Amino acid sequence: MVDETQTWAGPPTTERSSREDRPQPHARHRHGRGRRGHAAHSPAEAGGPARARPSEGCYAALDLGTNNCRLLVARPTANGFRVVDAFSRIVRLGEGLIGSGRLGEAAMDRAVDALGVCAAKIRSRHIAGARLIATEACRSALNGADFIRRVERETGLALEIVDRETEARLAAAGCTPLVDPYSDGAVLFDIGGGSTEVVWLDRVETCDGGPPAAIIRAWVSVPLGVVTVAERHGGVKVTRDDFEAMVTEFSPHLDGFVKAVGPHNCGRLHLLGTSGTVTTIAGVHLDLPRYDRSQVDGTWLGAEQVRVVVDRLIEMPFSERAANPCIGVERADLVLAGCAILEAVRRAFPCDRLRVADRGLREGILVELMRADGVWREGVEAPVARTNT
Repeated sequence: MVDETQTWAGPPTTERSSREDRPQPHARHRHGRGRRGHAAHSPAEAGGPARARPSEGCYAALDLGTNNCRLLVARPTANGFRVVDAFSRIVRLGEGLIGSGRLGEAAMDRAVDALGVCAAKIRSRHIAGARLIATEACRSALNGADFIRRVERETGLALEIVDRETEARLAAAGCTPLVDPYSDGAVLFDIGGGSTEVVWLDRVETCDGGPPAAIIRAWVSVPLGVVTVAERHGGVKVTRDDFEAMVTEFSPHLDGFVKAVGPHNCGRLHLLGTSGTVTTIAGVHLDLPRYDRSQVDGTWLGAEQVRVVVDRLIEMPFSERAANPCIGVERADLVLAGCAILEAVRRAFPCDRLRVADRGLREGILVELMRADGVWREGVEAPVARTNT
């Protein structure tokens, strides 16, 4: 396997610097071009509704990952946004990709079916702005570009294949409100199906009344996620030796990132996790009878609490994992791969506290779209809406 890990860092950060001194990855226009040159279009350009005024319309964010297809539709509020529609379905688009290098027909069919539902939801709203992205599976597959063309042909949605820098930035934008403002920042990790992004993150309060802005000090993108790790090591019957082998495979990919971060005090940092792995751990820890986002998002877990839950999951037989209401059949063979990636991050950054985020890329997209349109600034004239013909 070729090591495609990507790391970025600014100057040494042993001292806290001002906002102006902290480098950030360059932002891309919301209708920019993806890695393979596919332009991202507004829903109107993709056969959807006309673009509405920001004050009148909704914003749409779609994330097609290696494992999940997710959509959020939201309307701006005084200092954030309110979700008015959502969709999530496990499609396992990256199933078998690690062996063949290609997206499989059955996996593409599942994804197109889910995207058809998303397209109908988007077309039913007056949309002020949208960004529809695809990540690691489409990024790395030999037939990723062909699949994107099929999606547009069959659903009318023009997906943008984003690079890893953009993926890290969007996750940071979505999760920044959960960074403890009294800490020295957070180590954010987003464990996906085909890749994992880890970001050393600060936050800064904005002057437009919207959510705090993300300040990225360093980031790394590792081409391993729950689907790829589980396919390599197995996910149904996982022994402690199997689990440790997963951790051992992932850990070296963080070495360059740890060096880029430089000297740091983990006692002044905290972990911030966004993925099905950490929300599952929180749900199991809370012993929820069914998954409840309102109880999970923003939850703090101590290092010992995380260890206890992970040990419990390793000891669980597959049938018990599948029956757990916070895991389910569709995730039962992936959760321990995610826990192994989390363990590698915890060993690299042994922080005492972990905050759980049931938010991420989609929320980051919404924040960037709304901020670009100035929805939280007073006295900003909204663009003229187009009308359907």
